[in-house]
Amino acid sequence: MQPSLDPALCDAIVTAAEEIERTRRIPPSLMTQIHRARLSRMLLPRAFDGDELEPGAYLATIEAIARCDASVAWNLFVANSAALMAPHLEPETARTIFSAPDALVAWGPPNATVAKVEDGGYRVTGRWDFASGCRQATWMGVHCRVQEPDGTFRQNQFGQPAIRSMLFPVANAELLDTWDTIGLRGTASDSYTVENLFIEEAFTGTREMPEARRDPNPLYGFPMQGIYAVGVAGVALGTAGAMLDDFKILAADKTPRGYKRLADSGTIQSGVARSEVKLGAARAYTLETLAEIYDRAGAQGAIDIPDRARVRLATANAINGAIEVADWVYKQAGVDAIFAGSAFQRRFRDIHTLSQQIQSRDAHFEAVGQVLLGQSPEVFF
Repeated sequence: MQPSLDPALCDAIVTAAEEIERTRRIPPSLMTQIHRARLSRMLLPRAFDGDELEPGAYLATIEAIARCDASVAWNLFVANSAALMAPHLEPETARTIFSAPDALVAWGPPNATVAKVEDGGYRVTGRWDFASGCRQATWMGVHCRVQEPDGTFRQNQFGQPAIRSMLFPVANAELLDTWDTIGLRGTASDSYTVENLFIEEAFTGTREMPEARRDPNPLYGFPMQGIYAVGVAGVALGTAGAMLDDFKILAADKTPRGYKRLADSGTIQSGVARSEVKLGAARAYTLETLAEIYDRAGAQGAIDIPDRARVRLATANAINGAIEVADWVYKQAGVDAIFAGSAFQRRFRDIHTLSQQIQSRDAHFEAVGQVLLGQSPEVFF
């Protein structure tokens, strides 16, 4: 499946990459071009002026963006994942949040923060971290456990404390400059706080019940965490793919001292071929899995646990394979990979920052294995 990305926009992202790395911010002028290309509206329902891309086309587009810059691709996958809340909100609420062409929601993952029920909504005080894209956001979100007036905690369908997502204008949050990392620096995945903030019931929903979606598009039958994993896989494949392509160019020119040209080495020839097929096979398997599940997903309900496990398996395989390719390329590039501004050094740092994120953890294979062996998974898909 071919990605849809204007080459001129990719050139603009590449040109801005060093500034993004240095300032830890995506330039406003580049964000204007990104919004003009509707890249933050790929997963938003058409009812709210979104494009409702099929998961495979979304994967291919995120991969193409990551070939230009991983931080930009990361923030766009997070923004699109957050837009998946729209089918779980009151329509008027979704229109309020996403009506502006530059609308973008950012949030951090759930933590121990509690939202207390009040008449008409919830009262929240707390801090959240890892809010990728918050410096471009128009709205922010928090994910909280809910405490009823009698002091008990609201339960979800699994008999566990329910997590409710609550949205509010970015001006109601204090953004904290905390993102100083080895890679994905341009994501500005900073922390933020809210103090004694009241959030109306209408501006809340839950990510835990994909079966309660209001939109019939099969896309919204996928759990949000599954589409999150698709986005991370796209960033990983694009980053590793760009490293591999640049290594082919290097190998054609570089002759290490005491050795023949890299491209004439059987070890390098074999490694390039193995890396190419590792990325291609991972991409093809993921695209095939997503297309098959999307085609049979209905207009109501959610995809079942076995299909959720298949999405997780395909994306985890793609993420891990991309990291392995990036490691091989970095090693074979030698000292050409270690200098700032090289074709490899920043991408190596980016993909190894990605490797530490929850979507990349090795335990996903264990959970999928439980499903494949007919057991109930110990984690929520």
